[in-house]
Amino acid sequence: MSNTTTWVIDPLHSEVFFKIRHLVISTVTGSFKKFEGNIITEGSDFNNAKVSIVIDVKSIDTNQPQRDEHLQNGDFFDADAYPQITFQSTSLVNTEGSAYKMTGDLTLKGVTKPIELSVEYGGSEKDGQGNVKHGFEVTGIVNRKEFGMTWNKITDSGGLGLSEDIKLIANIQVGQAAE
Repeated sequence: MSNTTTWVIDPLHSEVFFKIRHLVISTVTGSFKKFEGNIITEGSDFNNAKVSIVIDVKSIDTNQPQRDEHLQNGDFFDADAYPQITFQSTSLVNTEGSAYKMTGDLTLKGVTKPIELSVEYGGSEKDGQGNVKHGFEVTGIVNRKEFGMTWNKITDSGGLGLSEDIKLIANIQVGQAAE
């Protein structure tokens, strides 16, 4: 008999960021303000856990409303046609100590491709109500062109205005789902 536990992302103590090189000289950082997901574990640790995350594309925030609007249109996310980004893990393996490697299917702008992410387990602690919480930092690189986001412009010096690679950083806290 397996001991299955569902852990739910706590949106008040979690964040999903992305960074992209702009003009090859600096980095623009943005975040998604609305997302949800869970981790289903069997047994006492997170090895082989199943991770599922859904992100609301229209919650994108780069601290610049015109840029956010551009990111939501067809040049990038096409949020009206594809309102969600989803990730479904296919494997989560402890590699050493608190480090894990997670692979899974990312669906972005109607395209589903496997990606690999690094996961650092931050540990567990009880909150003020005695509920056990677990923390994770997830990082990885996604090539936006593989997901149909090919928009770019050439700089005056002949370089690309935007990098193809997007760096993902998610700080995630989970708590046990209500029974």
